[in-house]
Amino acid sequence: MAQSSHQVWEDFFKRYYWESILDLANHYPEKRSMFVEFSDIARYDMELANELLEHPDSALAHANETLVRIDLPADVEFTNTHVRIIKLPERVQIRELRSVHINKFIAVSGLIRKATEVRPKIINAAFRCQRCEHVTVVHQSEGKFIEPYECEDEMCGRKGPFKLVHEESEFVDAQKLRVQESPDDLRGGEQPQTLDVDVDDDLAGIVAPGDRVVVTGILRSYQRSTQQGKSTFFDLVLDGVSIEIEDKEFEDIEISKEEIEEILDLGKDPQVYSKVIHSIAPSIYGYDEVKEAMALQLFSGMPKSLPDGTRIRGDIHILLVGDPGVAKSQLLRYGVRLAPRGIYTSGKSSTSAGLTATAVKDEFGEGRWTLEAGALVLADMGLACVDELDKMESDDRSSMHEAMEQQTISIAKAGIMATLKSRCALLGAANPKFGRFDRYEPIAKQINMPPALMSRFDLIFILTDEPSVSRDTAIAEHILKAHYAGQLSIRRDNIINSGITLDEITSAMEVIQPVIQSGMLRKYIAYTKRNIFPIIQDDARKQLIDFYLGLRKQGEDPNSPVPVTARQLEALIRLAEASARVRLSNIITKEDTDRVIRIVMASLKQVMTDPETGRLDADIINVGMGKSQRDRIKVLKEIIRKLEGEYKSAVPLGDIISKAEESGIKKDTVEDMIQKLKTVGEVLEVTNERFKVV
Repeated sequence: MAQSSHQVWEDFFKRYYWESILDLANHYPEKRSMFVEFSDIARYDMELANELLEHPDSALAHANETLVRIDLPADVEFTNTHVRIIKLPERVQIRELRSVHINKFIAVSGLIRKATEVRPKIINAAFRCQRCEHVTVVHQSEGKFIEPYECEDEMCGRKGPFKLVHEESEFVDAQKLRVQESPDDLRGGEQPQTLDVDVDDDLAGIVAPGDRVVVTGILRSYQRSTQQGKSTFFDLVLDGVSIEIEDKEFEDIEISKEEIEEILDLGKDPQVYSKVIHSIAPSIYGYDEVKEAMALQLFSGMPKSLPDGTRIRGDIHILLVGDPGVAKSQLLRYGVRLAPRGIYTSGKSSTSAGLTATAVKDEFGEGRWTLEAGALVLADMGLACVDELDKMESDDRSSMHEAMEQQTISIAKAGIMATLKSRCALLGAANPKFGRFDRYEPIAKQINMPPALMSRFDLIFILTDEPSVSRDTAIAEHILKAHYAGQLSIRRDNIINSGITLDEITSAMEVIQPVIQSGMLRKYIAYTKRNIFPIIQDDARKQLIDFYLGLRKQGEDPNSPVPVTARQLEALIRLAEASARVRLSNIITKEDTDRVIRIVMASLKQVMTDPETGRLDADIINVGMGKSQRDRIKVLKEIIRKLEGEYKSAVPLGDIISKAEESGIKKDTVEDMIQKLKTVGEVLEVTNERFKVV
């Protein structure tokens, strides 16, 4: 049995970590930490590993002292180095921390919710006696600042006064973090719990709000003090020993050699597109176009930083608008599971502060204002799914404009001026204004969203629920098969000798089984983001330009609407880059441009077609009103003005309608337009159903 001692640790270091110690000596003092994997300690001696877990203070003190004392071949002397233990086999959930864990060595994982500024903390304070000038050094432990009781000089021995000497005191960088348990581990309806972490020296300042981390450390407890005195309740604080940043973005996913070979084989497969599409939400029937768009969103285009400092986003934003019960939320949930940092939030329960960031008074003791990251910041380099977008308050919705186009969030609150990054793709879902689509009304009119926000989405899909025997039969069969597969597996798990074989379950599950498993698909996406940076070929570029110009030409006549804007062209380029990445291709070919033109045209036809002229009109989304509607409003105002001149007073509604019908405007449309003009204050209702232009 190896009791922790300097001799044991020295033997361990020399046997397992001699290379690391030499590397540390080469980079000291810039690098002051040596990372030791717990599995190596367990392999060396299980007793030592257990002692580290049960009595971490003494074991870590021995390890750190041994590292400082160790004989080095180079002329380097360690004075302030740390042994940082990483990769503990078991992690404790924050909500499962109990009194048995106090003073034990544990690892917790979660999201950094809040981080204070890095500030110096005094560890050895030097005091000068004001009477005899003798300097006394007092080691400062956690908590209260300790002053010497009396002067150490035997000739003096008085009880002060003392003055702190900054030059001779020893300081170390320190920071407080708040870690919140990861949303993925929560059961429904639970509120995520938090834990405060104290870190110092080279661990301070390495993480930012939104990072997913595993923090290893010693759990301490501090007594709460109230106005009535000390409380019997204690607060938990983790004394951080090491921080591992995990799952930061796609780039950090580890891929083995065998997996790379599998990925390359997949890329060569001519069926790769249908395989990827059928791996997204296989339990939902149909929606191939939407799933294809979601696949391209996950692969994403390339963000570009231009020489003049402009940044062009590579992320693709998609909006799904549809009737109730068409599985919009399910699609969003699946997207969150595939993305490396997926955050799901629902519009009704999200405020602008919860989406972007909020300034809060720091409860860490100093009462300073600090920033707390919201959903769009936490989803940086990932995917943010916002359900029920139409139910959000309009003020809260406006906070998303900057996050979607510039991919930053600017905060000016409580004296904090900050710009946070939110480089995430947005997948939104919304219901029509009256709950369900009216097939006789123009679609744009039924989407209750401001044009400024709508125009920032690269693709908008309308999902309507129209009964049709063949489609409904297929959906019903699909749903029942999925439920049947679920019933079989539950029965097998819960009833002994149920007689259900694994083969039966496997064959029943085939319907809802993704072609590429979600773990593999994540690695496939990660590989493309790391290694595939496609460049457009001349013929593909020409095709995109011709397509764009062909659409724009429709708007050359002064009386025609503007069919598309440059925003749609940028969307085409982003989608084409993502399409090439799916094939692991470094060049964008006509195959890619054909595909994205098909997807974009399907989206444009659904949303931007003027029902009266049948032409594409970008203003329906960008302005909220098509050109034909604007022209009719102009005509209507002119009619009211003329009649006002004849009547020398307000004009009755009946006369306006009969005049408008002569100009070819229907009665319903007139009433609708007058209501709109009244709302914006262009027309006044003087008395009952008598109007005048303002």
